[in-house]
Amino acid sequence: MAESEILECITEHERILQEIESTDTACVGPTLRSVYDDQPNAHKRFMEKLDVRIRNHDREIEKMCNFHHQGFVDAITELLKVRADAEKLMVQVTDTNRRLQDAGKEVTAQTEEMIRCRVQQRNIATTVEKLQLCIPVLEMYSKLKEQLDSKRYYAALKTMEQLENIYIPRVSKYKFCQIMAETLPKLREEIKEISMSDLKDFLESIRKHSDKIGETAMKQAQQHRTFNSAVQKQASMGYGKPLYRLNGKASSPQNGVDEEEEHDDEVLTAQDLVDFSPVFRCLHIYTVLSDRETFENYYRKQRRKQARLVLQPQSSMHETVEGYRKYFNQIVGFFVVEDHILHATQGLVTRAYIDELWNMALYKIIAVLRTHSSYCSDPDLVLELKNLIVIFADTLQGYGFPVNRLFDLLFEIRDQYNETLLKKWAGVFREIFESDNYSPIPVENEEEYKTVISRFPFHDAEIEKQQFPKKLPMSQSVPQVYIQVKEFIYASLKFSESLHRSSTEIDDMLRKSTNLLLTRTLSSCLQNLIKKPHIGLTELVQIIINTTHLEQACKYLEDFITNITNVSPETIQTTRLYGLSTFKDARHAAEGEIYTKLNQKIDEFIQLADYEWTMSESDGRASGYLMDLINFLRSTFQVFTHLPGKVAQTACMSACKHLSTSLTQMLLDSGLKQISMGAIQQFNLDVIQCELFASSEPVPGFQGDTLQLAFIDLRQLLDLFMVWDWSTYLADYGQPTSKYLRVNPSTALALLEKMKDTSKKNIIFSQFRKNDRDKQKLIETVVKQLRSLVNVMSQHT
Repeated sequence: MAESEILECITEHERILQEIESTDTACVGPTLRSVYDDQPNAHKRFMEKLDVRIRNHDREIEKMCNFHHQGFVDAITELLKVRADAEKLMVQVTDTNRRLQDAGKEVTAQTEEMIRCRVQQRNIATTVEKLQLCIPVLEMYSKLKEQLDSKRYYAALKTMEQLENIYIPRVSKYKFCQIMAETLPKLREEIKEISMSDLKDFLESIRKHSDKIGETAMKQAQQHRTFNSAVQKQASMGYGKPLYRLNGKASSPQNGVDEEEEHDDEVLTAQDLVDFSPVFRCLHIYTVLSDRETFENYYRKQRRKQARLVLQPQSSMHETVEGYRKYFNQIVGFFVVEDHILHATQGLVTRAYIDELWNMALYKIIAVLRTHSSYCSDPDLVLELKNLIVIFADTLQGYGFPVNRLFDLLFEIRDQYNETLLKKWAGVFREIFESDNYSPIPVENEEEYKTVISRFPFHDAEIEKQQFPKKLPMSQSVPQVYIQVKEFIYASLKFSESLHRSSTEIDDMLRKSTNLLLTRTLSSCLQNLIKKPHIGLTELVQIIINTTHLEQACKYLEDFITNITNVSPETIQTTRLYGLSTFKDARHAAEGEIYTKLNQKIDEFIQLADYEWTMSESDGRASGYLMDLINFLRSTFQVFTHLPGKVAQTACMSACKHLSTSLTQMLLDSGLKQISMGAIQQFNLDVIQCELFASSEPVPGFQGDTLQLAFIDLRQLLDLFMVWDWSTYLADYGQPTSKYLRVNPSTALALLEKMKDTSKKNIIFSQFRKNDRDKQKLIETVVKQLRSLVNVMSQHT
C-alpha cells in the first residue's frame, strides 16, 4: 500500500513538472499550490524530483554547447582577417572624398549664388502676383465702406457677397483678408439692425397713419355708394367709365372731363400717405442675407400685435358716432396697408395669412360692435352706426374681404335699433297721452276739419252733415298716435336701406317692427294709462272711443306700408298688422277698469253710510249717502251714451250687482252684533230707492225688469223680515215656487241672530209684556229650525 502511494506521488510530480515546463511562468501559481495541497512532506519529494530534472537539463545543455563550439571559433577567426581589409578601404574612401571636395568648391559657390538670384526673382514675381490679387479686394472693401456711409445697404450686401465669394477666397491666407472676412458678418448684422430699426419706424408710422388711410378709403366707398345711381344712368346712356378711383383699382373719367375735374376726382392712396420703401428695403436685405423667414415672421408678428391694438376699442366708443368712425378708420387703414403689401411684395404676407387675420379681426369686430351697440339708447346714433358699418363693409369688400357676417350683424343691430325706437316712441306715446284732455276734438270751421282728417283717416257721414262748430268723437291723441306710428315706420325704414335686401324682406321687416310697436309699446302705454289712478270714468270712456277709431285706422297703416315697399298685401309671405287685437285688448282693459272704478266709487259712498242699527223705527226717508250714490250713477251712465250698448249695459248691471252685494254684506257684517227692526225698515227704504233706480232704465237696452233682478236676493231677504213670514219660508223652502226662493237659510239665520241679541237685551223691560215674550219664543223656535236646515245643507254639500 505504501509503495502504490509513492508511485502515485511520483507520477503526480512528473505531471506537475511537465505542466510547469509547458506553461507560462505567470500561470504556475495554481500548479505549485497543488504541490502543497497533497500529502505532508510531498513538497520535499517534489524538490528532489525537481533537482533531478534540473541536472538532466544541465547535461543536455552541455552536450549541445560541445557540439557547436568548433564552428564558433572558426567564425571569429575569419572576422579578424576581414578587419584589416576594411581599414585599408576606409583610408582610400576618405582620400577620394577630400580630393572631390576640393574640386567642387568653386562650382558650389556659383550654384548657391544662382540659386539665391533665382529665389529673389521668384519672390518678386510672386509678390507682384499677390499684389494684383489683393488690390481688387481692397478696392471692393473701400467701395463697401462708401456704400455703408451713403446708406446704400442693399448694394453694400451685394458688394459683401462679391468679396466673400470671389475676391477674398483668392487671398484668404493673408492676415488682412482674415480680418476683413471676420468683419463682414459684423457689418451684415449692423445692416440688419439698421434695416430693422427702419422697419420699426415704418410700423410706428403706419400705426399713426392707419386712421387717415382708412378715412380716405371709406370716403371713396361712400362716394361710390353716392354716385352709384349716376354710374348706372351713364351706363344706360352709353358711358362706360367709372366716376371714382379706389386705391388705384379704378380710373377716373377722362372723356368729356377737363384736367381740373380729373384732378378733383383723384384721391390719395396708401402709397401717397405712407412711404413703403423701408419694408421693401428690409425685405430685400433679409432676402439677400438668406434670413427672409425671420423677417417675415417678425413683420407678421408685429402686425398681429398692431391688429390687436387696432381692434381694441375705447371704453367710451359707444357714446358718439365719432368714436365708431375712428375705430372703423383704423381697421380699414390696417387692412388697406396689408392688401398693398400683399400685392407689392411676393410672399411677405400671403392671402391665407390675411384671410386668417381678417377672420380673427372680424370675430373681434362683431363682438365689439355687439357689446357697444347694446349700450346705445339713442336710435339716431344706432342709425349712424348702421351707416358706418355699411360703408365699412363696402370698403373692405372692395378689397376682397368677405363681409357677409357684418351684414348678419346688422340684422342683430336692427333689432337693437327697433328696441331703441320702441323705447323712444314709448316716451312719445306717454307724452301724447299725458297731454291729451280726453274730450272730443272741437272743429270750428272747414279748414280745421280738413286739417284733422288730413292727419287721420276719419269719415263719418252724419258728422259731415252737421253744421260748424262741431265735435269729432275722438280726442287729440288719436291723430297724434296715428302720425307717430307712421313716423316710426319711416324711422324703421331708414335702417333697412342699403342692406341689400329685397322689397319683400323690407316689407316684412317694417310690418314686424310695426307690430311690435302696436302690440308691445302702444299696448303697454295704453294699459299703463288705463291703470293710472287719476284716469276717471270720463277719461276711460274717451279711451274706449279712441281705441275704436285707431282700430279702424289699422287698414290705412297697412296701405301706407304697401305704398312704401310696393309689395302687394295679397302676397303669401306678407305679415299682417296685429293692431286690431292691440286696440281690442286695450278697449277690454278700459271696460274692465270702468267696472272696477264704478265699484270702487260705490264702495266709497257705502263707506259713508252711518246706520243706527238699534233704532226703534225708521226715519221715513232714504239715507242721504244712498241718494248721493244714485245721483252719481245717473250722471255717470249719461256719459256712457257714446259707448257701445253692451259696454254701458254691462257696466250698469255690474254696478247694481255690486251695490246689492255691498248692502247685503253690510247687513251680515260680523262686526255688527245687533240689528233692530227699525234699522231693517230704514235699510228697506234704501233698497227701495235702488230698485226705483234700476226700474228707471238708466241705460237703455234692458228688457223688462232685468236690471231689478240685481236686487232680488236682498229684496226677498228684507221682505221675509219685514212681513215676518217664517211659517211660509220654512214650509216652502226648497220648492221652485217658494216666495223666498233666493233667501239662504244661513243668511237668514245670521240676520235673525242679530235681532235675537237685541231682543235679549230688552228682555228685562219686556218680561211683563206677553207679546214680546211670545215673539222671543218664536225667534228661538225659528232659529232652531234654521240651524237644522243649515246642518242638512252642510251634510248634502
